Amino acid sequence: MMNRKIKLVADSSINSQSFEGFDYACVPMKVAAGDTEYVDTPDLDLQKMLKELKEYKGKSGTACPSVGDWLDAFGDADEVLGVTITSNLSGCYNASQVAANQYLKKHEGAKVFILDSLTTGPEMHLILEKYAELIRQDLPFEEIVEQIQQYVKTTHLIFALSSLSNFAKNGRVSPAVAAAVGLLNIRIVGKASDEGTLEPMHKCRGEKRAMAQLVTSMEELGFKGGTVHLSHTANPEMAQKFADILKEKYPDVKVTIRQNLGLCSYYAEEGSLLVGFEG
Repeated sequence: MMNRKIKLVADSSINSQSFEGFDYACVPMKVAAGDTEYVDTPDLDLQKMLKELKEYKGKSGTACPSVGDWLDAFGDADEVLGVTITSNLSGCYNASQVAANQYLKKHEGAKVFILDSLTTGPEMHLILEKYAELIRQDLPFEEIVEQIQQYVKTTHLIFALSSLSNFAKNGRVSPAVAAAVGLLNIRIVGKASDEGTLEPMHKCRGEKRAMAQLVTSMEELGFKGGTVHLSHTANPEMAQKFADILKEKYPDVKVTIRQNLGLCSYYAEEGSLLVGFEG
C-alpha cells in the first residue's frame, strides 16, 4: 500500500466529513428552498437550516455534486474508491461516473470505482469502513472492488421517521399522507429496498413502539449482533435509548451514533433515526 496513492470519496449523505487514517473527501450535496441554497459542508448551520425549512411553505429539493466537484475530490490519486447515495434518490452516482471517465482519460494508469450504494446514511458508512479494512490488507484494486460488491449484499438500512413534510415538498409523497404522520404521533418505520428506494413498512404510534419495530425489522433482516451505525436528526435521546436496547439484547454489539448532516437531515427531518447494520 505504501506505493499506492489511494483516495476514498463519498457524498455528504454518508454523514461523515472526515475519516481518520485515510485520504478522504466528502463531496457536498445541496438543499434548495426557493432562492436559498444550503451546501452540505462542515460550516453548514444545521439548526438554522431545519428551522428555515420548517417555516418555508414552497417547494424544496436537493441537488447532487457536479462533475467538477467529484473531479476535485479525486485529486491526483492512483486509485479512487468511493460510494454514493442511491441513484434512485439522486443523480449523484451518475455525476460521479462522468467524472470517473474524465479522470481516467487524463490520468493514464489510474483506477476509479464508485459504488451506487442503493442506500444512504449509516449503511454507506459501513461500506466506507469495509473499504478501509480491505485497503489495510493491501489487497489489489480489483479484489477490493469484488469484495465490496459482495459485502453490500449483507448490509441493510432501516429507519424511523416522525415527519414526511420535506418528502411532500419534494413531491415524493402526497401532502395528505405527510399531514397524517405529523398530526397523529405516527412514525413511519421502513427500509432501503433492494432497488434503492425508501420503502415504508410499518406505521407505529409513538417512539417506544417505533423502536421495538426497528429491532424486530433488524432481526427479520438477519441481525444477530455486530456493528451498528445510528444517525439521527436532532434526536440524540432516541438514538441513545435505541443503542441501549441493542446493547442489552446483544452484549457484543458495537454501536456508533452520529448526527445527520444536511442532506439526510433534509429528507429524514427532526426526530428521525437511521440504522445501518450487517445482517
